[in-house]
Amino acid sequence: MRDVARQADVSPMTVSRALRNDPGVAPDKRARILQAVALLGYRGNHHASNLRTGASSGLVGVVVTNLANPFYSQLAIGIESMAAEHGMRVILANSGEDLAKERQLVNDFAARKLDGIIVVPTANEHAHLDPAGLAGMPVVLAASPPVRISVDAVLLDDFSGTWQATRSLIARGHRDIGFLGLPASTWTGSERFRGYCAALEESGIEVDERYVRRRQPDVAAAMAVTASLLDQDRPPTALFTANNRNTIGAYRAIRGRREPVAIAGFDDFELADLLGLPLTVVAYDPEEFGRQAAALLCDRIENPGEGTRAPRRVIIPTRVVEYGAG
Repeated sequence: MRDVARQADVSPMTVSRALRNDPGVAPDKRARILQAVALLGYRGNHHASNLRTGASSGLVGVVVTNLANPFYSQLAIGIESMAAEHGMRVILANSGEDLAKERQLVNDFAARKLDGIIVVPTANEHAHLDPAGLAGMPVVLAASPPVRISVDAVLLDDFSGTWQATRSLIARGHRDIGFLGLPASTWTGSERFRGYCAALEESGIEVDERYVRRRQPDVAAAMAVTASLLDQDRPPTALFTANNRNTIGAYRAIRGRREPVAIAGFDDFELADLLGLPLTVVAYDPEEFGRQAAALLCDRIENPGEGTRAPRRVIIPTRVVEYGAG
């Protein structure tokens, strides 16, 4: 700003007033200042100004566990669309399912004075997400309820979706049903396993641990695990896969097999209807999921005086979609 002032032969204060459209700045001075701004390529540091004045940053942070998963890109689109309606912009970060990195990202966002954050937690340790330790910065959790902290959350109906999908496999005559799941330490992993177990037990089918696998971090791992399940003396005739990465990995392992294997998986995905095998998916709207999370956060940001309100929980419904016959 001092450089602009020297170029326009005015004081830095006059530059500041002109850039705020202060009507007290003479037109000829304003013209010289704007000419100097264009010549020097000056841009105001809004972040520094906001830190100095205590004004809103206009930024919200989003921390997800795996940007390679298409679910999170759709979630981010929903968050961004709702944030834009409230005049805010989004900064997206990836924890890589690493709790230490998640803590670092959250602390960094707080230090940068963001207006609020949405976090998909990587574990059930949430102490670092307590707004009381983040200078009161609002926090909303996505896909996991809060553990020993008081914040809003948006969840999928993980249990019911899994229960319905597993029931659809049982209704088609399958009793040996494998499970490719997520870590039990996560809400999503435990709820989807609970739905699978409930569906089997209600039909008089015992959960067979030989058919249960967890912690497949990517498509390649899911493919290898599926191959090991199918190489057993008595392999499963159907699989429940707990997310789209597991579903795709399972499909790649199955497609070269002589015996058909049905799949029911959580998360719909592009081209699911073209795989050419019996496929059931638990579908939902990930963009709406993101919009709901952002709506809760924006409400907390815009109504800071209501910070003592009880935490809210929004459940995003799921539906079962059948592709092919089986």
